[in-house]
Amino acid sequence: MSLLLKNISKIVTFNDENQILENQDIFIKDNQIHSIGKNITIDENVEVIDCSNLLAMPGFVNTHHHFYQTLFRGIDEVQEKPLFPWLVGLCEFWKHLNPEAVHYGALVAFTELLRTGCTTSMDHHYLFPNKTSNNLIDEQIKAASKIGMRFHAARGSISLGKSKGGLPPDSIIQNEDIILKDSERLINKYHDNSKFSMKRIALAPCSPFSVSKNLMIESQKLARKKGVMLHTHLAETKDEEDFCLNMYGKKPVDLMEEVEWIGSDVWFAHVIHVNDDEIKRLKGCGVSHCPSSNMKLSSGICPTTDLLNAGVKLSIAVDGSASNDGSNMWEEVRRSYLLNHLKYGNNGLNAYEILKCATRGGAEVLGRDDIGILSKNKAADIVLYDLKDIAYAGCHNPLVGLVTCGNSSLVKMTIVNGKVIVKDGTLTTLDENLVFEKANKIATTLVEYERKHRL
Repeated sequence: MSLLLKNISKIVTFNDENQILENQDIFIKDNQIHSIGKNITIDENVEVIDCSNLLAMPGFVNTHHHFYQTLFRGIDEVQEKPLFPWLVGLCEFWKHLNPEAVHYGALVAFTELLRTGCTTSMDHHYLFPNKTSNNLIDEQIKAASKIGMRFHAARGSISLGKSKGGLPPDSIIQNEDIILKDSERLINKYHDNSKFSMKRIALAPCSPFSVSKNLMIESQKLARKKGVMLHTHLAETKDEEDFCLNMYGKKPVDLMEEVEWIGSDVWFAHVIHVNDDEIKRLKGCGVSHCPSSNMKLSSGICPTTDLLNAGVKLSIAVDGSASNDGSNMWEEVRRSYLLNHLKYGNNGLNAYEILKCATRGGAEVLGRDDIGILSKNKAADIVLYDLKDIAYAGCHNPLVGLVTCGNSSLVKMTIVNGKVIVKDGTLTTLDENLVFEKANKIATTLVEYERKHRL
C-alpha cells in the first residue's frame, strides 16, 4: 500500500537537525517513509491525500499505561485518595478481572490513544487474579493486532502480598516461578526485535512494594538473557520511599542499584521523589512522566528538566486510566508543559522540547530508533493536526498552539505503520460504538459484583 500526503503546511520532523519543513509532501510506501520533499510525483498507483493547512508530526509514544483500568474509572469508593489507599481500595474490584475484560479494556485504551495522536503504546499489566487465566497479555496483543496499533506489552507481576509485608491483597499475587515461566513464554512467542516491529515484550515487576527483591533480580537476569527491556514504578510517592526504608533499609533508587536495574535497557514510571545525586545516578535510564496521574493522586511533580539535564531519557505517558482518568496523549503533553513551567518558571521546557519528549523521546525510552522521527526510511507513524479551529485563531506559532490552545484533542488523521487508523477523529478499523457498549457492560458487571458481595 502507498500513500502520498500532499501539500503539508508544516512537517515537524524531530530529526537530528531539528528540521521543520514547510509546504512539502510525504510519500509512504508500505510501512515506511520513502521520501519527503516538494512536489513529489509518483507514477505507480497511490492514494493521494490533500494535507493543505495541516501540520504533520511523528505519532506520540505512550510509555506507561494500565489498560485494564479503563473499566474502573470514576468509582466513588476510591476518589480523593492518595496512591496507597487508592490502590488498596481498587484491588478489591480488580480481583474480579477476566480475559474478556482485559481484551476490551485494551480496545478502549487503544481507541482513546489513537484518536489523540498516539501511534505506539506500551502497557504495564501486572494483575493476574488467582481465579483467572494466565494468558491476559495474549488478550492485549490480540486487541493491538485487531485495532492496528504498535504495541510494547510489559509483562508485569505482583508477588509480595499483604501476608508477607507487601501492599496488595494475597488474592492477586502470583508465584514467582509461574511469573518467570510465563515471562519467558511471552518473549519466545511474541517478541519481535526487527525494524518496524508491531509488538515487543518487556518485563515489568509492578513496584518495590509489591514484588520481592528476588523477583526483581531474576526478572532482570531473564530480560538481559533474552534482550528485552525492563520497567517498573519508581519513587512515585513518599509512602513508597518509607516502605523501601522499612523493608530494605534503602531508598528506591538505592534498591534499583542493588538489584542491577540501572541502564539503557531500563525505564521507570513517575520518578518524583529523588534528590540531585539520585537523578545523576539514573543517567542512561528512561523515565515516563505521568502528569495527570501525579496531580490526581497528589503524588508530586516530576523533576523533568533536571532529569533531561542529567542525561536521563524523558518521555510522556497517560498512566492508568483509573488515576488519570483518560488515555488522552495530547492532553498529557499540555499538562507536562504546564507542570514543567510551574516547577521551573522561565527555565522550563518550551513547546518544541515537550513535543519532542512525547514523540522521539518516547521512542528512545522504549529503545527504538525506527519510530518517533519523520525522515526517509523511518516508520510511517504520522499524525496530522488541523489548527483551523477558532481556538487557534490569533496563535502565531503552531507548535505553541498545539501545546497550549484547543478545545478538542481529537486529531485529523493518525497513520500507523503506513495505514490510516483514525480519520477526522474516528477509528477506521473498529466500530467505536460497539466497543463502548461491550466495555461498559463488562465494567458494570465487574464493579456491581464486588459491591453486591461486599455487603
